Amino acid sequence: MAKIKIGINGFGRIGRLVARVALQNDDVELVAVNDPLFTADYMASMLKYDSVRGQWKKDEIKVKDSKTLLFGNKPVAVFRMKNPEEVPWGEAGAEYVIESTGDKAAAYIKGGAKKVVISAPSNNAPMFVVGVNEKEYKSDLNIVSNASCTTNCLAPLANCSLATKFGIVEELLTTVQSLTDKYSTVDGPSMKDLRGASFNIIPCSTGAAKAVGKVFPALNGNFVKVVPWYDNEWGYSDRVIELIRHKASVG
Repeated sequence: MAKIKIGINGFGRIGRLVARVALQNDDVELVAVNDPLFTADYMASMLKYDSVRGQWKKDEIKVKDSKTLLFGNKPVAVFRMKNPEEVPWGEAGAEYVIESTGDKAAAYIKGGAKKVVISAPSNNAPMFVVGVNEKEYKSDLNIVSNASCTTNCLAPLANCSLATKFGIVEELLTTVQSLTDKYSTVDGPSMKDLRGASFNIIPCSTGAAKAVGKVFPALNGNFVKVVPWYDNEWGYSDRVIELIRHKASVG
């Protein structure tokens, strides 16, 4: 069976973890990465030495030149274009592109990609959560969303037990977000967060409750209290690849 060839636009936390997941699956092949902010040397270093996930040991990571990364002997094309329409996804062989920056996904289709998966909730694209509503995916949907990490936690939980077994009257979602680069590391002046995130739980908003209602309509205007634990990086990145694998099986 032919490998599913993917590209990644945006090489931050989720982009790099999706790359790690892809590189550990034999049926998925990473062929291209685009990020205007990062050089190939930076990408290689951040992939090889991850402060949370540890050192990459599966294959040696090298920089062949400013436009190519080598994972063992496998080349991955590197682009640094601000406009995703200019990235030659098709020429690089990428059939599926993971959008990890928040840009308009339609631009990747113009660049030659066949399908796009947005690694965030979307106001326009259909949203899918593997294990909940992925069977509703149709082959004519070229741009879809993998929803959010929080949605991927809550929706399967509600789908497999609460809503189907007992029914839900109302729901309220409270999530504890891991430390990200948008938070301050120490107490200081900020328009939003005054406290250092390493020592405090900082209140913020989430769109996950609305997103859950889109992938699981039975949960919309109702209340339930459940306390689950989830990994909002590695687990979510795995779900991105699983959604692509399902899309490829449908066509």
